[in-house]
Amino acid sequence: MPMIVIQHPVADFQAWKKAFDGDPLGRARSGVTRHTIFRAADDPNYVVVNLEFASLEQARKYLPALRELWQRVGDKIGFGSAGPQARILDETESVNY
Repeated sequence: MPMIVIQHPVADFQAWKKAFDGDPLGRARSGVTRHTIFRAADDPNYVVVNLEFASLEQARKYLPALRELWQRVGDKIGFGSAGPQARILDETESVNY
């Protein structure tokens, strides 16, 4: 299962979450099948988001749209100077214990 893994700081988690929930790119319409959000245990304003896709091609099409969105809203969200870091990962193995 392919996914885009995103991590970045935010100035205000609640404001960021409201913007995320607004879903400006239409996640489901773009092929996202599931998302998870994590907050760093030592910094609640640092988030990691996993966006899962049915196909690698869908993830590859979505990432440029995300980067364009981040350029438009980065200052409002408070991503910090480095901005969000994102990579497309393709699952190689999954083992449940």
